[in-house]
Amino acid sequence: MVKIATWNINSVRLRIEQVERVLTEQAPDVLCLQEIKCREEQFPHAAFEALGYTHRVVHGQKGYHGVATVSRIPLREVGRHDWQDNGEARHVGVELLGPGQGMILENVYIPAGGDIPDREQNLKFGQKLDFLERMTRWAEALDRPTLIVGDFNVAPLDCDVYDHKALLKVVSHTPIECEALDRFRDAHGWADLGRQFIPAPERNYSWWSYRSYWRQKDQGRRLDHMWASPDLSRQATAHSIVEETRRWEQPSDHVPLITEFDL
Repeated sequence: MVKIATWNINSVRLRIEQVERVLTEQAPDVLCLQEIKCREEQFPHAAFEALGYTHRVVHGQKGYHGVATVSRIPLREVGRHDWQDNGEARHVGVELLGPGQGMILENVYIPAGGDIPDREQNLKFGQKLDFLERMTRWAEALDRPTLIVGDFNVAPLDCDVYDHKALLKVVSHTPIECEALDRFRDAHGWADLGRQFIPAPERNYSWWSYRSYWRQKDQGRRLDHMWASPDLSRQATAHSIVEETRRWEQPSDHVPLITEFDL
């Protein structure tokens, strides 16, 4: 069995104790982090080393964005794509070399896209759509068992948000974003593991804004995803959301997702 987790940590240095707790309590073999907000030399390598995550690939930048994949399983880096075409650190891909050998694991942090869902008025929204388009062209050529995980910043289904009608004009749930993500899904026939194990319309959120009374109103969105190649998806045996982390002191606004594979 191979257990893989993904988490937008919203600053790995600020929340390293929470990461250590998740690694200790959930014991994933591999953890993909997004929004680490630091350069590689600033990454808290020692904390991961002490817990046995001796294999690490970090694609970071100063103060913003950044992704990292840490693992107890040997791995090698296979790519860093700049799908936003602006030099931001938003992707790293690895190949597992131990258990699960041959699996390609892609760790991605899709741009949020700003506040106005119009590419003419909002450069960031256009960059997000272009990112998804470039990622779609990449997916069309994939020919190996691949798992892509991370913060997609899109809640694609009506039931992936707390109020579909209220959020139709809100970035992350607009029809144009959902259609772009649909094209990405169809380009490789990805299986959405979150909905494979928690079928629609069951509640399935991974993000709650710091700006809302999230606990009382449960105003969540499913922005984080784990999608697998068709053959690989059939080897997935379990999927869970570690929602308790959102109740910890000074939490990330995202929570971890974990999928187990019979590999």
